Amino acid sequence: MAREKRAKEHYVDNKKFTQAVIDYTRVVKKARQSGQPDPIVPDYIASCILRMCEGLSHKSNFIRYTYREEMVMDGVENCLKALANYDGDAKTRSGNPNAFGYFTQISWFAFLRRITKEKKQQELKLRFIAESGLDEFMVDPDEDPEVAKIVRNFVDELRRKIDDVKDKDQKFNTYRKQKIGNRKRKSLDSDLTELFEE
Repeated sequence: MAREKRAKEHYVDNKKFTQAVIDYTRVVKKARQSGQPDPIVPDYIASCILRMCEGLSHKSNFIRYTYREEMVMDGVENCLKALANYDGDAKTRSGNPNAFGYFTQISWFAFLRRITKEKKQQELKLRFIAESGLDEFMVDPDEDPEVAKIVRNFVDELRRKIDDVKDKDQKFNTYRKQKIGNRKRKSLDSDLTELFEE
């Protein structure tokens, strides 16, 4: 027998999620007008945002980063901060409000900011290792010459690898500047089409 094709279930129902966000923003506006603190975000909205960020983190752009969980949490944090700013009357391509697209875009940029932070941290660590006085922490050759030799070889190998990475990065940047230059993108849209519901 042929298998029946089941309709692919989306992990977030855009219409239901959008309506929940619109309802929440109305409650927040009323609370702010009366001088009360913002109400707690409903579990449904919070779980949808978490699923959206988690789903986005499994996209090929982000899946291989070791700090993927941090990216997800940054995305959730930024979405929750922007939750009260959602405008259900904003114009979209389809003409319908699209909270899924709005929060996916916020998450996307949160992910990019996390990647930038982590790359700066990695560069700082490598620079520290390369420039630090590791010789001060070495084993005294008079105490144990075999261990001192092993440690010296390890440190030399580490410095060589750091220099190789720097050299490859410099070559890549030179190549990129030659081939790509300062061309501007033709489109400002990102390729998130598979994440959006119709």
